[in-house]
Amino acid sequence: MNKTDKMIEKDVNPDTLNGQTLAYLGDAVYEIFIRRHLIKCGVVKPQVLQRRATHYVSAKAQAALITKLQEDGLLTEDEVATFHRGRNSKTYTKAKNTSLATYKLSTGFEAVWGYLELLNEKERIQELTAWCIKNVENGSIEKYDFK
Repeated sequence: MNKTDKMIEKDVNPDTLNGQTLAYLGDAVYEIFIRRHLIKCGVVKPQVLQRRATHYVSAKAQAALITKLQEDGLLTEDEVATFHRGRNSKTYTKAKNTSLATYKLSTGFEAVWGYLELLNEKERIQELTAWCIKNVENGSIEKYDFK
């Protein structure tokens, strides 16, 4: 792209995008909610923020959260379908510090957030993220042993 190229945004149907693209956006959407939550809770030192955020945003945490969301029946049919699309999408990167299966679950989790963002479903994102925060903080995802 050169300086004269103009980027023009338009509405995008998330059903036409692959799972990796949805996960790319969803990763950022979820991360912003978690960072805001931590700062509003008084965590302000960058090294502490990073360490604390890992409890919410790591592949292991996201794999546990998406598993529990499904077990509790909290996802809509479209959200489940989007999760499957993200989980089953071909990956071109190696999972860091986690198994490929955990990485794929995490990608599916992020795809749901990207899907909802493109649909402008802000309330649903807030609802699901609040549920995730609560479940991380009350320890209810610790029973899941993802590597």
